[in-house]
Amino acid sequence: MPGTEHHHEPFDGRRLLVVSTNYAPELTGIGPYAAQLAEHWARSGADTHVLTGMPHYPSWRTEAAYRGVWRTEEQRSGVTVHRRRHYVPPRQSALRRAAFEASVLAHGLAAPPALRPDAVIAQLPSLAGGVIGARLARRHGVPYIPVVQDLMGAAAAQSGIRGGGRAAAVASRAERYALAAATLVGVIHESFVPRVTAYGVDPARIRLVPNWSHVQPPSADRAATRARLGWREDTPVVLHSGNMGLKQGLEVLVDAARLAPGIRVVLMGDGNQRDALLARASGLPNLDFLPPAAADEFTDVLAAADVLAVTQRASVLDMSVPSKLTSYFVSGRPVVASVADGGGTAQEVQRSGAGLLVAPEDPAAVLAAVRKLTEEPAAADELGAHGPRYVARHLSREAGLARFDALLTEVLQDAEGTHRR
Repeated sequence: MPGTEHHHEPFDGRRLLVVSTNYAPELTGIGPYAAQLAEHWARSGADTHVLTGMPHYPSWRTEAAYRGVWRTEEQRSGVTVHRRRHYVPPRQSALRRAAFEASVLAHGLAAPPALRPDAVIAQLPSLAGGVIGARLARRHGVPYIPVVQDLMGAAAAQSGIRGGGRAAAVASRAERYALAAATLVGVIHESFVPRVTAYGVDPARIRLVPNWSHVQPPSADRAATRARLGWREDTPVVLHSGNMGLKQGLEVLVDAARLAPGIRVVLMGDGNQRDALLARASGLPNLDFLPPAAADEFTDVLAAADVLAVTQRASVLDMSVPSKLTSYFVSGRPVVASVADGGGTAQEVQRSGAGLLVAPEDPAAVLAAVRKLTEEPAAADELGAHGPRYVARHLSREAGLARFDALLTEVLQDAEGTHRR
């Protein structure tokens, strides 16, 4: 293209600090989004730094290479990554989760990266990351942008975690602090807006920055993948991929497997409820537990299933929109969503046109939807085909990163205008 020889990258010479307890090499949850965002800004000319923890999600075990490490600084894809050790609870309770957040907060504030950024961007959760981001931005007098991926106050109240009520009150106070300090607030779904405004944030300061699909479309032969996994062609496979936590309410799929011996249910992933689910599934020959798939085969495995399941406890409404949905849509298979009607997850499945909604915590309702899809394979294929089309229109990485660029540009320009005045 003519005239591009003198093109300057948009954030040349800017120094950015991203605070996110989760980061690469974690492959699921918030880690991939934080990494792709930081790497994008590094490619855009910014001196990009990340303050993060040790890789531990979704297994809730610190990765072997980082065990015993107190602090480390590493270069990853053009980004300077500052890691701080923290407590990793092997099992979840409100108290253990509080200890996790407290250790992230204490170490992050005691030993922040020695640099003055032009802006601080934090991923919520974690709560600690939100508070650290707000404190560091205030210390340096620079703009602060928290990005709401999940709301922990709502999560503690809605997830069924032991001691959740007390934890919700503490979490809400931390979130209110982190959001009140913000120059602008990013939210990944509009269903978060009422709760963010309830914390006292002016709606005019909220920007929508949806998560994009961070995985590659499937490429392997479907029959070959099924054969490799031992899935028979004449047996419908229902797959759930991702975190096995309290809020997912995966008991509904275990109970569905018990009701329908002719259907294979596969739970792929890890998380703090895995052992409890294994115990509940004891003696079920048609239920498999698989470790998380490697990045290069992840969507091939999703595409090999007949139906992809997303489940949440009935109490989960406005605290989270699972990042797994974007991967599900890419795979081209129909989704059965056993979630509360009216929540962000239900809205996203309806908007995509790629799935069926059923009542949460109802194994019979899940099975009825699965049977409907497996008895009409052509209709199921057509439903699934809406997923990749929805991703192409609304969830591309380019569109997602462009919204973050606009958000960052807005706060940097405002900050410059304020300084000039």
